Amino acid sequence: MMKAISYERYGPPEVLNLKDLEKPQPKANELLIKVQAAEVTKADCELRSFKLPVNWTWLPMRIAIGFRKPRKQVLGMYFAGEVEAMGQNVSQFKKGDQIFGSSAFRLGAYGEYVCLPETYTVVPMPDNVSFEEAASIPLGGLNALHFLRLAKLQWGEKVLINGAGGSIGIVAIQLAKTMGAEVTAVDSDVKEEMLQNIGADHFIDYRKEDFSNGGQTYDVILSMVASTPYSRVIRVLNPGGRYLLANPRLVDMMRAGFSSSFTDKKVIFAFAKETKEELLTLKTMIEQGKLKPVIDGVFPMSKAAEAHGRVETEQRLGSVIISMQA
Repeated sequence: MMKAISYERYGPPEVLNLKDLEKPQPKANELLIKVQAAEVTKADCELRSFKLPVNWTWLPMRIAIGFRKPRKQVLGMYFAGEVEAMGQNVSQFKKGDQIFGSSAFRLGAYGEYVCLPETYTVVPMPDNVSFEEAASIPLGGLNALHFLRLAKLQWGEKVLINGAGGSIGIVAIQLAKTMGAEVTAVDSDVKEEMLQNIGADHFIDYRKEDFSNGGQTYDVILSMVASTPYSRVIRVLNPGGRYLLANPRLVDMMRAGFSSSFTDKKVIFAFAKETKEELLTLKTMIEQGKLKPVIDGVFPMSKAAEAHGRVETEQRLGSVIISMQA
């Protein structure tokens, strides 16, 4: 048996409960991972409540995860842990390896154990961070690296990151700085000091100022905010500028093709593939000191509802982590 954070119906954080479940057993190509820590993400909160920021995803997501109640009752996609056992066909890992990565939509990282195929995006942990710090990297890191590579960011370009205080934005700021960019972060004022400490050159409090009315233009804009007015973003892009839609609405996806084909600006909304190569790149950057995990707080499994509430307040100053061993 194992402990796991489970939910049997959609709803507020209080639907999460700590339960005893059967400990999974690895198949021939799978790893049995003893989870040490998992990040609480906005996606976890959205799956739990079934309140999605992008309307067009409602029906496919409902089909995928369950109409009346969730089919998979243990959330958690991004984690760090140890290999406890392997199936007979596993060749890339051995017992005791410390690893981190993504369980994708198999979920399950909110449990003390999870089984994943060795082909999933799971790699050795950086050797200079804790399990909690390692668990904070895959979501933000894989998405930020994906988008900034697509942008083909050049030294000296001006980058604006909208929703900079979330998991993706925090890593994106650091990656953009390593690429030589001048970075403007947009978020609420409670996050200003944290964002400047990790490298943001300029800060805009979205509640006091619309970044599209400030008279500044940018080479790259990365937005995690689905409600961002499309036309305003395009207006403040320089010729040759790239607009990266990390959380696209259907209407914006349709407009993207027109902008990219008939203007001198490019709009990109390709979803992250979350590859092993990308995660290994992030691992190296952490070990070299070029990328630092930022943790808001670490919660025990018994406080999972509180952890979800912290994420939903939008006041967190870094990643919210659940420790499975606390």
